[in-house]
Formats: sequence, C-alpha cells, structure tokens
Amino acid sequence: MTPGWAIRGGCIALGRPVVMGVLNLTPDSFSDGGRIRDVQHALDEAERLADQGAGLIDVGGESTRPGAAEVAPEVEALRVLPFVESAAARLPVPISIDTRHASVARRALDAGAAIVNDVSGLSWDPQMPAVVAEAQAGVVLMHMRGTPGTMAGRAHYADVVEEVRSELALAVTRAREAGVGDPNIVVDPGLGFAKRPGQSLEVLRRLDCINDLGFPVLVGPSRKSFLGAILDVPPGDRLAGTVAACVVAYLRGARIFRVHDVEPVVRALAVAEAIEKAPARSGEDGR
Repeated sequence: MTPGWAIRGGCIALGRPVVMGVLNLTPDSFSDGGRIRDVQHALDEAERLADQGAGLIDVGGESTRPGAAEVAPEVEALRVLPFVESAAARLPVPISIDTRHASVARRALDAGAAIVNDVSGLSWDPQMPAVVAEAQAGVVLMHMRGTPGTMAGRAHYADVVEEVRSELALAVTRAREAGVGDPNIVVDPGLGFAKRPGQSLEVLRRLDCINDLGFPVLVGPSRKSFLGAILDVPPGDRLAGTVAACVVAYLRGARIFRVHDVEPVVRALAVAEAIEKAPARSGEDGR
C-alpha cells in the first residue's frame, strides 16, 4: 500500500491516522446545513478544525444527504470558490473539494485546492477523471449507487462488501484510464450511501476486504444515520458513535477519517494508535 497520498503540490503522510475536517457551505446538509454565515466565518471554522488536528479540510457546496436534489454547478461554485481562494493562502493544511462536477473541481483546483472528493467515484461527470489527472490532484473515489436523490432505492446487494469492493475497483480503473496515478488514489466505501444501516455496519466489520484493494482507505461515519439507528439519537448527538466507528475502522486498516467533530476523533485515534504500537513488554509500573 502507498505509504503516502500524492496530492496536487505535495504528499500527505499516512503513517499515522489523518482526520479530514468537514466544512459544509450548503443550506441543507443533514446535520449542519446553513450554519456557516459567510466566507470569514468559513475561514474561522476551517482554522479551528486545523488547530484541533485536522490534516486537511473538505469543503462542499452541494448536499449529498439521502433525497437531496442536484445543485447547479454555477450555484455550487458560488458557494465554495470564495472560501477556497481565501483559504489556500491562509490555511496550514490542504483543501479538498467535495464535488461531482468537473467544472467546479477545475476552478477549485486552480484556486488552490489539492484534492477532489467525488462521491460518485468519477462516474457522474465524464470530464472529471481528466480534470483530476491533468491537475495531478489527490482523489477520493467513493462508492455510491445512483444519486443522492435515488440512492436509497439502490441498496440491494447479495454481498454488500464484495459488491462495494468490485464497484470501487471499477472506479479505480476509470481513474487509471484517464491518467490518474495510483499514488493519488484513496478509496471510500461510502458508509450510508446506497446502504442501509446494517449494510454500513457490515462494511465496517469487513473493512479489511476494502483495504485489500491496495489503496489507502477513507471512512466517513460522522453523524450518519446508521449510528442513529443504533443509538436512537439525532445527528448532533452521535459523537460517541462517530468516535467508536472511527476507532474500529482504524483497527481494520482505514487511515483517513472524514468527520465534523475533529478534536475528539483526533484524541481517540491517538489512543488507539498508541495501544496498537505499544511494545509487548514496556516494563512500566501499571498504575
């Protein structure tokens, strides 16, 4: 597996877990839509996430919650580009643009973004693979069937993990055929996207199968509905579930964690990493 993630203009080391902080510049995201008031507020929030330990910031201008309608690329660009232009020179960490639209990705990359996070796995916009390849950007290939508006009806699998793995492999092929290098690729099994709660849990339980693709694995369990199905709490009260899912995913090979609540996840992963790397006999007093 690639020891680092090649992105536009650099590389993100993956020897330790990396937390991707979520910044939604949308009025209708499932847990925090409309919270960010303006560009300055977005910059302040991004700096706060970086200060808490985020290794990169993922900014999006289109909600991909179940049932969400498509946003025109022009509207999406108006939401995200002013932030990217200002943040690229100001933030100490790379910026990822969360979009399915090649025109938005191209403009964001030109403005200073280094990564494209495409929930469609490069299948929505036929120009997207070339945009990523030409920019030598990092790319997140996420698994989803259908669109945010239709994916709930596409959660039919004989073996969810094997089918997700196979469909991610097809996304990798799309990227390679366009000229995207293997070191630039990260895969994401798409928890909650065209997956019922039990199916998302099965993907997490068998995450080693996704890891076997040979690419770094990103997971995004943050505040998702499968956690709500277990805990019976609204999105804002799912932090404990998010932390638990991230730790389990780390122990099963994931290395990048897309979350809203950065600091507690960073701390939990630091403890999990310390436990995993502790020597068999430290000789320390156990008190």
